[in-house]
Amino acid sequence: MDSEIVKLISVPIFTGAIGYATNWTGVWMLFQPLQFKGIRIPGVAPLVHVLPRKIQAIPGLMVGGVGWQGIVPSRAAKMGSISVDKGIAKVGSPKDFYSQLEPERIAEHILERARPDMHELVEKVMEREHPQLWHDLPPQAREEVHRRVQKELPGIVHDVTDEIGENIDQLLDVKLMVIHHLEEHPELANRVFTEVGERELKLIVNFGWWFGLALGVPVAFISVILLPYWWVLPILGVIVGWVTNLLAIKIIFEPEEPRRFGPIKLHGLFLKRQDKAAEVYAEVIAGDVVTMKNIAEQLLHGPSSDRTRLMIENALRPALDRGLGRAHSAVRVAVGPREYDAVRDSLAQEGVDYTMTPLTDDELNEEQRDRVHELIAARTRELSYPDFAEMLRSAIREDEWLLYLHGAALGFIGGLVHLAVFGV
Repeated sequence: MDSEIVKLISVPIFTGAIGYATNWTGVWMLFQPLQFKGIRIPGVAPLVHVLPRKIQAIPGLMVGGVGWQGIVPSRAAKMGSISVDKGIAKVGSPKDFYSQLEPERIAEHILERARPDMHELVEKVMEREHPQLWHDLPPQAREEVHRRVQKELPGIVHDVTDEIGENIDQLLDVKLMVIHHLEEHPELANRVFTEVGERELKLIVNFGWWFGLALGVPVAFISVILLPYWWVLPILGVIVGWVTNLLAIKIIFEPEEPRRFGPIKLHGLFLKRQDKAAEVYAEVIAGDVVTMKNIAEQLLHGPSSDRTRLMIENALRPALDRGLGRAHSAVRVAVGPREYDAVRDSLAQEGVDYTMTPLTDDELNEEQRDRVHELIAARTRELSYPDFAEMLRSAIREDEWLLYLHGAALGFIGGLVHLAVFGV
């Protein structure tokens, strides 16, 4: 067979292979690896700040090393931030959100779990703070204190949950909670894409082959017949690789609004599956991010934890007064106001963890998950297409150019390989 014909036939095959390899590796680069893989170079991180902002943001450089981290995992925090702004925030304020979590049921659960521990808590605090007073009390009097504390406990717990509800806007930063959780678990950001778009991502990879094959026809004509110079094919390979990845990203997210061209309806592949995406997104958020356990952790250990603890302590302090009943004034005089207040403050401080720890129980989290899931799924389905596109695309928008550059590099290498195999 004539060598020119062989070259003409081989060029589309090569460009098809380039398109396939470009899209396959491009999809891999989106999601893998979850954590940075490479070499961290001491002293590089400060130098990165003098580079252009777009270069600074390259996964790898931004952590001061040479290597790679999947684009979506590296941008999980930003995706979380925008997803709160575009999605979760539309549920309402943290106070509105808390009200959806059935505060009455939360109070019942705390009461159910905390009641058995109250006896131990009172004993421990009294033994530590004023053992002589506690031992001097007759057994019947000590039991009366325990009985009255148990009797007052429901009111105390409801006071605590009501206080949390009234002040939740100041105590809970949902956005910060989502950002931190996605930063620590970047695989959750990947799930939103891979579970929603598994079929579409495979389509994108296969599209690379067919699109590259189609582009290979004019490339073959130009490089073999019209401009038969050695440098033409590598340059056209750059164009094929760049355009293949560019179109792959475009057809995932664009057009944002459905458009009809005669019988053909065009719509971003991920966007037309918004209902499915809403379910997966809600499952991720409700099952792993906005949970009662994470809310409790945020309340007790987040930026406003001091305010949370102080608020709960203030609600718990009257417990000892009510527990002592009519003996309260006499005991206060007997041990001294300062010592009495120390006992009461200690009981309140230690009672915070006893009160809030039940919120981390798996049982309560399971109960609340369905309600959160329904809420998030409904609001995500209600998002406009542009808002939904922004929520998803935010994770990769800054780094899309890297995918295009990656495609161009593969196209250039493919052109050189073709020259090496078939000659000029």
